[in-house]
Amino acid sequence: MKPRSLFFIIFLIAFSVYSQKKQKAYPFAFETSFFYGNIWEHNPTIQHLITGHPTGFMLSYNQKSVGFKEWERRYNYPDVGVTGVYQNTHNPHLGDVIAVFSHINWYFFNRSLRLGVGQGVAYAFNPYNSETNFQNTAYGTHMMPATLFSAMYLKENLWKGLGFHAGVNVIHLSNGNLKAPNTSTNTIAVNVGINYLVDADAFPEYITKEDVPSQSYREPLKFSLELRGGINESDVIGLGQHPFYVFSAYVDKRINYKSTFQTGIDVFYTYFLKDYIKYRSIAYPEEGLSGDEDFKRIGMFVGHEWRFYKVSMIAQLGYYIYYPFDFENRIYARLGIRRYLLKDHLFASVGVKSHWAKAEALEFGLGYRF
Repeated sequence: MKPRSLFFIIFLIAFSVYSQKKQKAYPFAFETSFFYGNIWEHNPTIQHLITGHPTGFMLSYNQKSVGFKEWERRYNYPDVGVTGVYQNTHNPHLGDVIAVFSHINWYFFNRSLRLGVGQGVAYAFNPYNSETNFQNTAYGTHMMPATLFSAMYLKENLWKGLGFHAGVNVIHLSNGNLKAPNTSTNTIAVNVGINYLVDADAFPEYITKEDVPSQSYREPLKFSLELRGGINESDVIGLGQHPFYVFSAYVDKRINYKSTFQTGIDVFYTYFLKDYIKYRSIAYPEEGLSGDEDFKRIGMFVGHEWRFYKVSMIAQLGYYIYYPFDFENRIYARLGIRRYLLKDHLFASVGVKSHWAKAEALEFGLGYRF
């Protein structure tokens, strides 16, 4: 994919986040940061790719909330925005990476501590190539999902809108096994920078309002059906990409404005496992596989949904109760984001399913909550 195609995708992400009708005028701020860090050796197969200290910079746009909406007041007036990142890995095989994130920041301790999380897309300039760059076992594709975590000490508007911040950030890059190889990287870095609050003298007062009790959002048990899907590939390079489908049925209980608990069943049709089972039966005859073992799996899970108005973060932990072929392990996890539509009945989701730190699939889902 050419860089101009990436910037077009970046524009679409930013447009989808911010192209809403604004009934109120929100203040906003800009930030620039420099970071210096290390790539965590979470897997010995990437040891040869860690030869220097990654450096880079970030540019961020923060839309400041002041309490126009209920969720802003309940979460202590967070920021939402877009962050662009350039990272020099200081390794010729990994190459440089650029990324864009849609993020949210929460404030604590009189707004001196800020915790942030962002989800977006990254572009690796030098991914794996069997002929020219077979050493890059971390990035199997140019484009891949990216996640950003940050913890910052900051002071805003110290002088004519200018302030400073310092802290740590983690940049996780993985294509979710969209294509092999996909060992992924995690950059842990220290971060320093300056921020600028636009029109600081006119910053409005935070709106305080006596909202209804959080428990008033409690709901009876609800039932949901969801279909997820995508494409992925085994870790054996060359076996090819295949579609997968996940059928899920679960019940949930919303206990207050922020929290909903879930439990249910997943049925997995992961077609790359069919070829992988045949490959193992031929390449490793000592394992005693016939090659005809069932590739389907069934899992039971429990989970939590953290609500932000029409958006929520999903965390689920599952266990395979039907597991005819031993692949990775029987415990799996899912982290994702959900967006509600049609009075909270229809929803769309995107998430990563993994076995501990090992990603298996980037899932796109559509569901209905009864």
